[in-house]
Amino acid sequence: MSVERVAGGLLIVLPIAFNVCFALLARMFDYPDILRRPTSEVLDRFRAGGTPLLLLWWSFALTAVLLAPAAVLLSSALEGGDSGLVALAATTGVMAAVVQFLGLIRWPFLVPYLARADVEPDASPARRESIDVVFQSFNRYLGVAVGEHLGYLLTGAWSVLTGVALIQAANTPSWSGVAGIVIGALLMICSLEFVGAFEREGWKLAGVMTPITYVAWSLWLIVVGVALLL
Repeated sequence: MSVERVAGGLLIVLPIAFNVCFALLARMFDYPDILRRPTSEVLDRFRAGGTPLLLLWWSFALTAVLLAPAAVLLSSALEGGDSGLVALAATTGVMAAVVQFLGLIRWPFLVPYLARADVEPDASPARRESIDVVFQSFNRYLGVAVGEHLGYLLTGAWSVLTGVALIQAANTPSWSGVAGIVIGALLMICSLEFVGAFEREGWKLAGVMTPITYVAWSLWLIVVGVALLL
C-alpha cells in the first residue's frame, strides 16, 4: 500500500474518530458545557459515568495522537513543493498532537483519582477544597493553556503550512490548500480565547468560532484524504 493511500485513509479516520468521541462525550457527560460548572458537580458526573466514560476519555485522548502520524505521512505523500516547508509542517503537526494529547490525558488518569478522593468517608472540608483547587488548576493549565491554547495554535499553524504545501504539490488540488490556510488562520484566532483581557471569562467570539471552525477543519481533512485516495 502506498504512502498516499495510508495518509489519505488516516486523514479520513482521524476526524471521524475525533467527532464521534466528542459527540459521545457531549451526550454522556455534557461536554464541554460541564467544564463551566462547580468542581463537585463535574466529579459527580464523572463518577456516574463509570468505566464507559473513563474509556471514552482515553479514546478521545488517543484521537489527538493520530494527528502525529497523519501529519508525517501527509508530508511524505505530497509530490513536489518545498521540502523544508513540508518538514516544518510535519514537525508542527507532531507538536500539535503532543500538546492536545497532554491536555486530554488528565481525564482518564488524574480526574478518576480526584473523583474518588472527593467522596472518601473521612474527607474533610479542607481536603475537598484542595481537590477543587487541584482540579481547577489542572483544568486551566493542561486544559486551557496546553490543550486548547497551544493545541489550537499549533493545529492552526500546521493547517496553514500544510495548505501552502498542498498548493505547491502536484498530486493535490490547489483549492484544498487555500481552504487549509483559511481554516488554519481561524484556528489560530480561536487559540486567543483566554489570552490577555479575556483570561477570566473568555473571548465570546472565539468561543462561538471554535466549534464551527473544528467542523470545517474535520471536513477539510476528509477532503484532503479523499483527494489522496483518488
